Amino acid sequence: MGIIQFSDSSGQFEAVLFSEALAQYRDLLEPGRSVVVTVGAEDRPEGISLRIQTAQSLEDEATRIQKALRLYMRSCEPLNAITPYLAPQNDGQIVSLILIKQNGASEVEIELPNRYRVGPQVASAMKAIPGIVDVEMV
Repeated sequence: MGIIQFSDSSGQFEAVLFSEALAQYRDLLEPGRSVVVTVGAEDRPEGISLRIQTAQSLEDEATRIQKALRLYMRSCEPLNAITPYLAPQNDGQIVSLILIKQNGASEVEIELPNRYRVGPQVASAMKAIPGIVDVEMV
């Protein structure tokens, strides 16, 4: 059995994890990792007790529910910098490049022909590329 301490913007809390689940989710429950957990709760006299039932990577969950990534840019200069982040994957997401023209008066959207594995970490890295105006995950 293990006691796992979590923190988020609202504060800290603890949850118990029994040996089978601990063995299964040990790698996910490392400090600094973002996870989605399903818990069971029990109201006890000393407070609410949480028991972890499942855990999964936030990155994997975001990739699973995300359908597309849109990259907004004002020129084609960032294209070479985004290429290393785009690894084709059959069950990946649609990626669109949106070129903003005439100071925002019009846009041209180009959907790339393949599907790609792009999650929140890839989107954040692309947003930091000079020339990328915005990154939108939908």
